Amino acid sequence: MAQKSDYSQLASVLAASLDLSQIPVAICFTDSVPAGVKEHAGRVPAGCRFWQDGATGAFATSASDHSLCAIGVYTHNLEFSPAQQTDLMDALKVFGELDYVRPQDVALIPVLQSRPGYVLYAPLADSPLQPDVVLLFVNANQTLILSEATQQVENQNAPAMGRPACAVVPQVMNTGRAALSLGCCGARAYLDVLTDDVAVFAIPGSKLEAYVSRIEALSKANAILSKFHQIRRRDIAAGGAPSIKESLAALAP
Repeated sequence: MAQKSDYSQLASVLAASLDLSQIPVAICFTDSVPAGVKEHAGRVPAGCRFWQDGATGAFATSASDHSLCAIGVYTHNLEFSPAQQTDLMDALKVFGELDYVRPQDVALIPVLQSRPGYVLYAPLADSPLQPDVVLLFVNANQTLILSEATQQVENQNAPAMGRPACAVVPQVMNTGRAALSLGCCGARAYLDVLTDDVAVFAIPGSKLEAYVSRIEALSKANAILSKFHQIRRRDIAAGGAPSIKESLAALAP
């Protein structure tokens, strides 16, 4: 397992290998706040907003910081207040009326199995604790490499999840496996970084080093193979019929 001093290097390799436009964000569940970590300042409309704020510096949140998002309190198994319980029931009622979340769908939404006292968010490079989940904001090309890494690290494909976006965190926590979140209309309203061409890929912190190793190798391989295919396209479009060996030879500088 990586030591605290390694997270900066791991974050750097991830950013370079995937050409990330947003830095990786670490999420840590804990019963106590480490010394020097401040509490989150201000109110947010939903807990997923902390994913974006976590790129700017480390901070700790408690259940009260998530109070305006009953869905996030539910998926993260935080302590409900009576008002939040009412909000959850009201939200589910509206979702049902819209035929958006049916009663039978609720049981399929991942909920964190443990109840944390605090949820910490931080840039991966500065994570004060071992991350439980690492979030990457990615496009389709970056997801290609991540899906290949998942096959090699976990011998399976990462599930692609929809609403609610925050459920990707308990999904990864409960299974110990990576997952892709396509977001939800709420997250896309609350997060500036979650534009139409961006999704969220979540990596279990326990497998971070393995993922970084495979992502780095696969990124280099994809760059070479992309050039190989571009050469073949060019040559075939020009009327040629190159063999694999000839196309490989054309890769040489």
